[in-house]
Formats: sequence, structure tokens, C-alpha cells
Amino acid sequence: MHYPIKAKKSLGQNFLVDGNVLRNLAGALDLGPEDTVLEIGPGTGMLTELIQPVVGRLIAVELDRNLAGILRVKFFNCPNFTLIEGDILDQDPTTLSPGIPLRVVGNIPYYITSPIIFHFFDHRTCARDMALLMQKEVAERMVAQPGDKAYGILSVFSQTFSDAAILMQVPRTVFHPRPKVDSALVRWTFTTARSCQINDEALFRRLVRTAFNQRRKMLRKSLREAFPLERLNDIDLTRRPEDLGVMDWIDLANRFVE
Repeated sequence: MHYPIKAKKSLGQNFLVDGNVLRNLAGALDLGPEDTVLEIGPGTGMLTELIQPVVGRLIAVELDRNLAGILRVKFFNCPNFTLIEGDILDQDPTTLSPGIPLRVVGNIPYYITSPIIFHFFDHRTCARDMALLMQKEVAERMVAQPGDKAYGILSVFSQTFSDAAILMQVPRTVFHPRPKVDSALVRWTFTTARSCQINDEALFRRLVRTAFNQRRKMLRKSLREAFPLERLNDIDLTRRPEDLGVMDWIDLANRFVE
């Protein structure tokens, strides 16, 4: 069924309309009957139609009132489908399916990519993984390694709290309206393998942000006003933020914990 929906520029809407790509994307998500899925921004429900029949429960969060109305009609007779009309950033994921790890998926607006990612980093204990379709350039930051031009705050946090991977690339030609850039599907599989070694997560986050906000400067210059650098006498502070791997950042942060 097709609906006369006009994408709202104010909400950053770009609908994925190619059936073959949608099927490939649904397959890449690797969902099954044991999964409880949280879909962000289902839109007209084209991806939702593919994943709803194969999962145990599907919770969809849609901000657009008109699209929410379409979803209510389309999935009216689906007992495993729950619709929440609202902003995903206003939702506490821990309350949506208590005790059952969520699998988060979505084709999200480019302009709100980072806030959504950080929202789920903050609530990662309630999620098994997260797979989001986003601007290709931003996707590449998630998996960038030290020394790469794309390596930055998103790289460090993604690789601290999860194992991040790009699952597939999606050309701009399969969206309506067509965006100016290509997209990619990124999956974060949440893990405590590295984050469990952080003694103070708030301090760790502040350290990484402070350094990368002045990424062209050496660490001794970017950090000197906010951190007691005398505790780092054995560290080469002439390095720049992009030179440090995740475990380097964790080690640095732990040295500042009282």
C-alpha cells in the first residue's frame, strides 16, 4: 500500500524506498523470534513490515503524528507491535522492556545522529546491540582507528562501549527524497570488555571530549587547564588526540581519579 506522504525537511526525513535494499538491510540485522526490537523512526513502516513478522516483539517510536497514524492502521492486527508516538530522546529505554535486552534499529535523520548514539551509550545496559543507518561519513568515524583522519570522539566512545562494524553501504539513490550523501549501516554490539576498566566514566568522557575539542593541539596544551598533568610524568604529552587508542585513553583517565 502506498501513502501520499511528503517528507518533512524539518524532521530530516529521507524514506528508504528500494525493496531490494530494504530486504538486504533486514537480513543484515539478523533478527529472530527471541528478539525484542526497538525501531527508531519507522516512518511509513516499510522496514517494519519486514522485521515485525520475524521478531518476538517490536516497539516502534515515531515522532511524526501523520506517520504514527499510518503505523497504527498498518499494524493494528499485530499483537507483537507497540507504537510510541514521541521523540526517542525523551524515552528511557530501560523502561520499555524491563529485563529483556533490546535490539535497537533505525533509519535515523542525519541531523540527530550523534544525540541518538550518545543516548543509547548512556542506556547501553538495557540493549544487546544497536544498528543504525546513517550518513556514510559519520559511519566511518565509528570504526576509524588511531591515526585515521576520521578518528575522534565517536570513534573512541564507540570502541570503548562496543564492538562497532559497518554492515553495508547504501547509495543515496534509494531514498526519497534523495539526500546529497550516501549512507551506511553501523552495528554496535555492546560489551563491557573495555569499559569495565574505567574507574570514573564521567571523567573519562570529559577527558576525551576536552582533548578532541582541540584535536590539533598536543595533549599538554589541550589538557593543562582541566587536568593535573603532573600525574603523567611518564607519558609523552607531545602526542595529539588522534594518536591514542582506546586503552590509552582509559589509562590516562584512570590516572586522574582521586
